[in-house]
Amino acid sequence: MTTELRRLRNYINGEFRDAADGRTIEVVNPATGDVYATSPLSGQADVDAAMDAAAAAFPAWRDTTPAERQKVLLKIADAFEERAEDLIAAESENTGKPLELTRTEEIPPMVDQIRFFAGAARMLEGRSAGEYMEGMTSIVRREPVGVCAQVAPWNYPMMMAVWKFAPALAAGNTVVIKPSDTTPASTVLMAEIIGAIVPKGVFNVLCGDRDTGRAMVEHPIPAMASITGSVRAGIQVAESAAKDVKRVHLELGGKAPVVVFEDTDIAKAVEDIAVAGYFNAGQDCTAATRVLVHESIHDEFVSALAKAAADTKTGAPDDADVLYGPLNNANQLKQVSGFIERLPAHAKVEAGGHQVGEKGYFYAATVVSGVKQDDEIIQNEVFGPVITVQSFTDEAQALKWANGVEYALASSVWTKDHARAMRMSKNLDFGCVWINTHIPLVAEMPHGGFKKSGYGKDLSSYGFDDYTRIKHVMTSLDA
Repeated sequence: MTTELRRLRNYINGEFRDAADGRTIEVVNPATGDVYATSPLSGQADVDAAMDAAAAAFPAWRDTTPAERQKVLLKIADAFEERAEDLIAAESENTGKPLELTRTEEIPPMVDQIRFFAGAARMLEGRSAGEYMEGMTSIVRREPVGVCAQVAPWNYPMMMAVWKFAPALAAGNTVVIKPSDTTPASTVLMAEIIGAIVPKGVFNVLCGDRDTGRAMVEHPIPAMASITGSVRAGIQVAESAAKDVKRVHLELGGKAPVVVFEDTDIAKAVEDIAVAGYFNAGQDCTAATRVLVHESIHDEFVSALAKAAADTKTGAPDDADVLYGPLNNANQLKQVSGFIERLPAHAKVEAGGHQVGEKGYFYAATVVSGVKQDDEIIQNEVFGPVITVQSFTDEAQALKWANGVEYALASSVWTKDHARAMRMSKNLDFGCVWINTHIPLVAEMPHGGFKKSGYGKDLSSYGFDDYTRIKHVMTSLDA
């Protein structure tokens, strides 16, 4: 007996549509490895239609008052709460994530972040007017940039979609957003929910592959391109956007150092770091992947972390005891496995290092010790449930090694010495530094990196500002 696959569709100008040429992509549930749906493989005609719809909707949406946009975003937040179980089910099928963790760790912050940007919508202001030339008054206007082409990743399909559309809509922009080709289901469901609230053309969803995303970025209509993804993808977006001088917002890879000093409470640090490293199967740009621990506590720390990894459970979405689900797709499983298979002789797998089960893309929580600064697994993003451990001798060496990668998104310092924590937080070249914790995020604070981790901020008023432009208006007082 053949099970009929679910049929996902694009959302353009207030209606659901198949790809213009009828092409589709199979969508796989990573917890089972089985195909459960098809989604459109959107081409140029679909991109044109979505961009035209967003451009047509922009003038009216731009001219709504901040209070009106706030009301719309608050309605969206309320609707997400009301449809939470549907969103959780779609996201779990998308990603294989545990249902309960998605319910407690993703829905509440998503709703909170939408409500934050609903408030930010009413903070669209420039500096006060003033006379900087005799007989002339200057004012500064803060305006929406226009149509935003947005590309979301597969590790947090719902959450990253919120990080993109919420500030864009709050600022008065219209949106064309593309989910990853492996995780379109929850974004298509979002279109159903949001589409019942916003005017047609304000929010559009295009499903497709990297060629679809490239066509969106290269399209002449968008004023801004925003992507969360790999460094490779970010570079391609920046190159494409440069051709017609589009604004670019990039949130790319990470290789977060976790610097553990000798005065740290080892048991607490290990417990927190294991969660921060293995949550979401380590598929998080801010994950605690690269531990640097003082030589005096190295062996004790490694032993405790290996035990924590062995006690960390992965499994089916409906298992309430698991910390994380599968890797997102077969290619990602191959990538993570490859890092372990290629480890140099001086490295040691202390725990994990293998696939779990024969069905789906599950991988065991892994600890690797004995690695060196120039090893592949230290320098490149694994994006899986793998934590490496290096031993350092002093603060200077720890700082040098922590900063000695091309990524610069997130980091953490673990010490009871306040002065040392302040020195490290000042000198760590990362967009976020946590002290005695790792990975908490709040809507009010910015998230974004330096170096090859990209530029632009998500969340906070800084993220909101990225979706606006500044205009100087000067008027003569003699007219």
